[in-house]
Amino acid sequence: MGKKKGLVLVYTGDGKGKTTAALGAAIRATGRGMKVLAIQFIKSPERTYGEKIVFDKLGIEIYQTGVGFTWTKTPEEHRKALKNAWAFVKEKVEQQVYDVVILDELNNALAIDKFPIDDVLPLQEVIELIQENRKETHFVITGRSAKKEIIELADLVTEMRPIKHYYDEGIPAVKGIEF
Repeated sequence: MGKKKGLVLVYTGDGKGKTTAALGAAIRATGRGMKVLAIQFIKSPERTYGEKIVFDKLGIEIYQTGVGFTWTKTPEEHRKALKNAWAFVKEKVEQQVYDVVILDELNNALAIDKFPIDDVLPLQEVIELIQENRKETHFVITGRSAKKEIIELADLVTEMRPIKHYYDEGIPAVKGIEF
């Protein structure tokens, strides 16, 4: 058996459950005494999320670093948030104290094509950071539209596929289910 290495898990696709799967992994890891860090790239700290409430109670570090969906703010606001989020991720990961790092909505952020992002969230840097730190750290990456480079890097890729969703019936996001 080879030397222990961290796994890279990717949850992607258009179906619901990507963040939920990552949050479940965080709870499981915490239950096993592992130190977990969760960083959400799109969600804004100005809103309240159920996972933030319970993770604070459980002692799991979770940060919302975004400004919301791309259509809710200007490209400049998103670019600044992504730049700050990426700097924060690098700073936290390089401390090498986390067993599991969740990069929630990273795929969404990397897939932005309405404005340039590669100078503030460089895909190559993301890949290098994961490769350099996966010896001891597991990475969980979520979000739609995973880049092929992220998929190739991963040890596990699960694509969530919608079959039926209450959104289609006009039911909006449900407190306790979506947020």
